[in-house]
Amino acid sequence: GEEIKGIAVWQLDRKSDAVEVCLFWRTEGIANPDVGIAEKIRFDNPPKEGGQPFVLHAPNGPYSFYGKLVVLVWGIELVVLPEKIAERINITISPTGEAINLTKSK
Repeated sequence: GEEIKGIAVWQLDRKSDAVEVCLFWRTEGIANPDVGIAEKIRFDNPPKEGGQPFVLHAPNGPYSFYGKLVVLVWGIELVVLPEKIAERINITISPTGEAINLTKSK
């Protein structure tokens, strides 16, 4: 439920319809990958060069984790539309601030 604050900054070659900031999760591993979007903020008719502050809200789950067969990674992505050009950074969402390790044996 914590706030994730940032500034989306872009420098485009040409005018675009919108810029979106997305908070999302994805799985990686031997199973089919899965993706979910927790929150999205859209900035319509952005200038070719600019920036915009944003606030996203970390959900209560799923938590970032890694196991032997699958990993769940959270990220924030800046997407230019309609081209769907994207840049992303990975973040961790968990009660401890670190990804949960499911490989530890008890």
